[in-house]
Amino acid sequence: MAQITHVDADVAPEEISRLLAEQGAVIVDKLMQGDQLDRLTGEIMPYVEATELGRDDFTGRKTTRTGALVARSAACRELVTNPTILGACEKFLLPFCDRFQLHLTQLIRIRDGQGVQPLHRDRLAWGGYLQRVIEPQLNTIWAVTDFTFENGATQVAPGSNLWEDDTRLPTEDELTWAEMKAGSVLVYSGSVIHGGGANTSGADRMGLNITYALGWLRQEENQYLSCPPEIAKDFDPELQALLGYAMGSYALGYYTPPLPPGEGPEVVPPDFLFGEKAAGWGDDLYEQVTQRSREGTLGG
Repeated sequence: MAQITHVDADVAPEEISRLLAEQGAVIVDKLMQGDQLDRLTGEIMPYVEATELGRDDFTGRKTTRTGALVARSAACRELVTNPTILGACEKFLLPFCDRFQLHLTQLIRIRDGQGVQPLHRDRLAWGGYLQRVIEPQLNTIWAVTDFTFENGATQVAPGSNLWEDDTRLPTEDELTWAEMKAGSVLVYSGSVIHGGGANTSGADRMGLNITYALGWLRQEENQYLSCPPEIAKDFDPELQALLGYAMGSYALGYYTPPLPPGEGPEVVPPDFLFGEKAAGWGDDLYEQVTQRSREGTLGG
């Protein structure tokens, strides 16, 4: 049977990137630090408990998927900016873009009785339009509970990221399960075949799916709506940029403040909303734009 490589929490980002390129997946054991796991569950469980079950076989009829976690959880924000994971993103994604971005935050709770999820590649979120030589994303599933064969640990086909035939499905001996302890993280590419496992354990399996994508692609979770400026304004600039409040490249992401004629600049970067990086525009104009944005009166 195929196996997923496990590495220690002090692994170098370069090693994660190498394993992703060669095998499509790697597990970093016990990467959560200190009380992060307890704080995470305390912050997100009220939202998880209020989330409805999936409505089809892919999302899971006995599975819940809770999003907007950057806005809802300080512990999730810490995991989004984990230095080891961001370092791996730099090595793995920057060959294909000037800047990578946050693509999705989602707490996936597989409940007892849920069957296996159809196997898939996450890169198909963009259809079949991306060339195979382009790796569009780096994905993580942080174990919020232990992941076991019995409770629905993610199925993975290591090496399937290198298969030439996109229609080929793995045989039984080409599949394995991402079994790991709570606090560990499965890191996998957008090209590797995987899917949620079946839960027959009698208890929930919970994993935090945080994914990153090339900065010139559309995000799966619209971060500007899930985490709008009135919330994102208080975040660290690194996190603001990951959400998309930064230029994706030389000419990707600018906007024109919709003010009356002559009252503002024609072209500003997204972080204009947050002050310091737009210091050259003046405090009065910044306050005018942000206040009218909050009031919903931009545009006239």
